[in-house]
Amino acid sequence: MTGAPPLGDLRVVEFAGLGPGPFAAMLLADAGADVLRVDRHRRAVDGGALVRGRPRLELDLKTASGLATARSLVRAADVVIEGYRPGVMERLGLGPRECLADNPRLVYGRMTGWGQAGPRARQPGHDINYLGLTGALRSIARLGHAPVPPLNLVADYGGGGMMLAFGIVTALVERSTSGRGQVVDAAMVDGVSLLMTGVWSRAAQGRWPGEPGANDLDSGAPFYDVYATCDGEYMTPVLSMSEAALDPHLSERGTLVDVDGATSPAPAPRLSRTPFALRAPDSAAAVLRRWRVSSPDGSGRGEGKP
Repeated sequence: MTGAPPLGDLRVVEFAGLGPGPFAAMLLADAGADVLRVDRHRRAVDGGALVRGRPRLELDLKTASGLATARSLVRAADVVIEGYRPGVMERLGLGPRECLADNPRLVYGRMTGWGQAGPRARQPGHDINYLGLTGALRSIARLGHAPVPPLNLVADYGGGGMMLAFGIVTALVERSTSGRGQVVDAAMVDGVSLLMTGVWSRAAQGRWPGEPGANDLDSGAPFYDVYATCDGEYMTPVLSMSEAALDPHLSERGTLVDVDGATSPAPAPRLSRTPFALRAPDSAAAVLRRWRVSSPDGSGRGEGKP
């Protein structure tokens, strides 16, 4: 017998952004949280699995009615997620000071590349910039060759969204004893550096000479490399994404699942008694009713399951 999802009582307001913020919200939704994605009136910029499990509510935060609805949502929520440049939410009247004054139990999750403070805090940047500053990108290279960007997995998702979700959950655990919310400042430069802990540790022990491609985990050792095979592929095995979807091991575990005709990663990790699950979201209007938040006429339009 399985119980209710672990975060089934959690209410989350996600102010729509790109990449790591939506990924953190997806993780919470997979764990059962009631997440509402608030976006301005525009064509949705993220789609598919990254925004699964929650409806979208259109609000113009620069209007009095839109801002009033957003403030009402925040008062009814346990968690806020935002990934705007430092100062944007404050200018809108939705910064931590205002939101925590309205809702002292709120966990306010902030996702940026450089962090809320520091000389680069207000500079623009992308995943590859954060990798570059932390030493991670320069460390991913073959001897004598240029660094290779590891997609946007390391800064955006590992060092960003994953760390934001972890920070939110730890703040919620602390709230259960203190009764007080707090701000989670999740910066990709911090998260990437944390992911590099093992490499920094090896370097401190003299086990990482430093030259990229000359170490035991970066193709500098014969037992940790990729080798071409006679059929033009690599070993073994090194699968393409389409091949991974057909792999017997991943198939038996259900690591990848079919959602509306598209392959999507299944929720992870796996809990024995209260497992995560993919759920069709309610409509935004249903969420507003459940949270007892009214949306003034014309201030918001929702998308989701009728």
